[in-house]
Amino acid sequence: RHAKPENWLYGLHAVQAALANPSRKLGRAALTPRAAEEIGEKLLSRVKVETLDPEAIGRLLPPGAVHQGAALEADVLPRLDLDAVIENAESGARRIVLVLDQISDPHNVGAILRTAAAVGAAAVVVQDRHAPPQSGALAKAASGALDIIPYVEVVNIARALDQLAELGFWRIALTGDGEQ
Repeated sequence: RHAKPENWLYGLHAVQAALANPSRKLGRAALTPRAAEEIGEKLLSRVKVETLDPEAIGRLLPPGAVHQGAALEADVLPRLDLDAVIENAESGARRIVLVLDQISDPHNVGAILRTAAAVGAAAVVVQDRHAPPQSGALAKAASGALDIIPYVEVVNIARALDQLAELGFWRIALTGDGEQ
């Protein structure tokens, strides 16, 4: 089967993290020999690997995608329930949940996911209609964090904040003043 460009994850870290995530449904990997060596046989055992040159990999992806010789056909992650994510968070772990409201740029959300991974956050919560899709651009910008930090898509941010309050979370809002 031939996937559409939006069904591909790309970049070494994003591909490695997706391969290591047992929740991720995978298709095939398109890799340069160097990328395949760097990722390693153990992770690649989950998928059919096609060895291609960088230009051929680039043709599978959206224009301008910086793939580093690694592309992976993958479905979006399963939708997560906020209560279940919080319940399954490691006991003793930091009880930090980042809630993003109308941040639609995949590069910004990717940077936030990287930060969430660095501080050991339990989840990142976004509104399903006003957040970027789980695309290759988001996964690349997150540098693997999309497959490490639970990315919870909710219908209503206010309701999610109420849920978090009921679970004992403090809610602190940060907003920009709109100036660039």
